[in-house]
Amino acid sequence: MTLKIEKDWDGQKKIIRLSGRLRSEHLDELKTQMDGDPSWIVLDLDGVTLVDVEAVRFLNTCEKSGTELLHCCPYIREWITREKAREA
Repeated sequence: MTLKIEKDWDGQKKIIRLSGRLRSEHLDELKTQMDGDPSWIVLDLDGVTLVDVEAVRFLNTCEKSGTELLHCCPYIREWITREKAREA
């Protein structure tokens, strides 16, 4: 399965729902879809089943810049936390 990207607007924030496998080859397209102020963007990761290290680093950077991560499964959250610690 590849990555599916759906966009929505809740009146305040752009919600980008992801489902499938988020891998490094999808990041350019995702960045294009995320155009705008990062604090107005929500990434809903409820349907994400697999990530690679580059995707985790991208999500870490997004969160640092103000993008909200929703429904981040525990293994992805743990990996992001480890990447933050590695950077420190």
